Amino acid sequence: MSFEQTVRIPVDRVGAVIGKEGATKRYLEGEMGVAIQVDGKEGLVVLKSESALGTDPFSATRVIEAIGRGFSPQKARRLLDEGTALEVIDLRGYAGRSANSLERIRGRVIGLKGKSRRVIEELTSCNLSVYGRTVAIIGDASHVQLASDAVRSLASGSQHKNVYNTLQKARTKRKMERMFLWEGTSPETLEEKLQKLEH
Repeated sequence: MSFEQTVRIPVDRVGAVIGKEGATKRYLEGEMGVAIQVDGKEGLVVLKSESALGTDPFSATRVIEAIGRGFSPQKARRLLDEGTALEVIDLRGYAGRSANSLERIRGRVIGLKGKSRRVIEELTSCNLSVYGRTVAIIGDASHVQLASDAVRSLASGSQHKNVYNTLQKARTKRKMERMFLWEGTSPETLEEKLQKLEH
C-alpha cells in the first residue's frame, strides 16, 4: 500500500529540508523511508512511498512540519521515536493583530540571551523553536504538555519566576515518582508520599 502526503512549509525553510547539495534531503529520505519532492517556489514538500511497510507516514509528515517551524533536521528527527509529540502554539492568539505585541511575547518566551527557552528545555527535556508567529515543541508527550503550559503562561503575561517554579516542582515530582516506583511503592502510598513532599 503506497502513500503520498503534501506538507506546506515557509519558503525560507525549504533550504533546511534540502541541505547542502541535497545532503539533508537524502538523510531524511533514508531515515524516514520515503521519497521527498520539494517545490522551492511554493514551499510544498511531497512525501511518497510505494510501501507503507517500515515507514510511518504520519511521523514523516510531522518531521517535515517541525523543520518548517524552525527545528534542525536532527532535532525534528526525534519525532520518529515512539511516544514523541509535536505541538505548535500560534502566538497570535495572545498578541492579536499587533506586530509589537507579537514581538514582545516572542521576547518573553525566548528570554534575555535565550535564558527562558533554555530553562524550559532543561526542565522539560523538550526542544523549543520560536519561529515567526509560532512556538513549536518536540518531546515526550507528557513533557510537551508541561512545556506548552509554560509557554502559554509566559505568553499570557505570567512572571518568569513563577513559571520556572512550576516547572521545577513538576520535575521534582517526576523524579520522586520514578524513585518510589523503582522501590516498588504502591500507587496509593506513592500519592501520600508526594503530597507530604509538596507541603
